[in-house]
Amino acid sequence: MAKKTEQTEMPNAHLHELFVDELKDILGAERQLLQGLKKLTKAATGEKLKTAFQTHYEQTEGHIDRLKEVFSSLGIPARGKKCKAMEGLLSEAEEIIEEFQDSPEVIDAALIVAAQKVEHYEIASYGSVVTFAKLMGHDEAKEILGQTLAEEKETDELLTEIALSEANISA
Repeated sequence: MAKKTEQTEMPNAHLHELFVDELKDILGAERQLLQGLKKLTKAATGEKLKTAFQTHYEQTEGHIDRLKEVFSSLGIPARGKKCKAMEGLLSEAEEIIEEFQDSPEVIDAALIVAAQKVEHYEIASYGSVVTFAKLMGHDEAKEILGQTLAEEKETDELLTEIALSEANISA
């Protein structure tokens, strides 16, 4: 009964369960991405791209810490779940690596395609939870998640810049 009372006091309480489920999914996705970024970094040939992947690895560690902060601010244990979407995106990235690893002129362009698919998934995910947090009045969560959303967009823009200035040109 107390749970029902709590939910009725919160604006758009019906979103709370979805919000928490999405946070768990994102936490799982970020943890999975750490392994994927190691593989992308190893496969990249251009220094700018390698550096971008290494930087995003470090940012991803920070994203995980921020997600833990959000869970804490909500009074919920920070537990992720296996993200099937990220699993599929990383599986596709591995296929790209296998298919193009012997084509140094194309590998970086192919890796950027795989990485941007991941970034767009993350942008969609973080955009959704930022909106949910705003609707429910979780201002701290909205700010924390918004920082990560901004970084994901910056990474996407950096990958586009590398693609246009180097990787796609050499392909």
